[in-house]
Amino acid sequence: MPTLEHNALVEMFREHPELAPRLLATLLHVEVPPHASVAVVESSLDQLIPVEYRADLVLELRDERDALVLAIVLEVQRDVDPDKKFSWPAYVAVVRARKRCGAIVLVVAPDAGVAAWAAETIDLGLGRGHVEPLVLGPAAVPEIIDPADAERETELAVLSAVAHGNGPSGLTVVQAALAALGRLDQAHAMVYFQVIWNGLREPMRQALEALVMERQIEGESTFPPSIQRLIDRGKLEGMREGKLEGMREGKLEGIREGELKGMREGKLEGKRDTLLRLLARAGIALTEDESARIQACTDVATLDRWLENVLGAKTAAEVLS
Repeated sequence: MPTLEHNALVEMFREHPELAPRLLATLLHVEVPPHASVAVVESSLDQLIPVEYRADLVLELRDERDALVLAIVLEVQRDVDPDKKFSWPAYVAVVRARKRCGAIVLVVAPDAGVAAWAAETIDLGLGRGHVEPLVLGPAAVPEIIDPADAERETELAVLSAVAHGNGPSGLTVVQAALAALGRLDQAHAMVYFQVIWNGLREPMRQALEALVMERQIEGESTFPPSIQRLIDRGKLEGMREGKLEGMREGKLEGIREGELKGMREGKLEGKRDTLLRLLARAGIALTEDESARIQACTDVATLDRWLENVLGAKTAAEVLS
């Protein structure tokens, strides 16, 4: 089942298609063919690849004469899935045959173990042919710790926070990425914040919470105003009162109660916003009642099901079934 994190990372490359060839060249040191444009051709996937072999995204690179020079099949992989070792060669073969150009598989894998698995060479049989997926994992994604670098390369900073947020420099990496979200609109900032937060393990979450609360007590700002408001309204909204009181009185009960309430509200709001954005991108119109139904939903499992239903849906009724 596609998750918020999976869909958000796919959306990142859909909205910034030039990101894929640039990262191939700068991070994976692949010699990308000279090209003048990069375009998403996801709408053609139904004709290119049977439904059971549907990739997350396909990008076309064209030169100045509008000739195709490369097709990139992009997959976001958060878990090991043995079936992909059979479907990825199919993606390459079908796209290459239909497009009449070179084709590669680029896997975005934030987890080091999944990245290592995804990078394994796929033997097509008897050692007579193989497919080598290119993988953007923690080993390839740099640790972006300078806020100025993060602001210039916000999408890469988000990938860095997802890949390295739990590492030795995790708190610094996450701070840089969250600070950079201030340059984005609120919808994108909220989705990326949720992706980063969901990827953090409990010790790093606690460290980030402690930093935010310490700065608030001292009257200092940790993040740009728009991001601080986002955090306050979401994860930390319920936590602030309970946690400040708990810190003053040395009681953890107020911390946990407020934190859980804020996290729950922030997670729901992030999923609702993501669903609405995906529906708009898919061209699926909502009635007032359907929009109100989404906004009123407070069940995470239901929102996850609706997010999954967007893939391949043509009407709102199919999504909200």
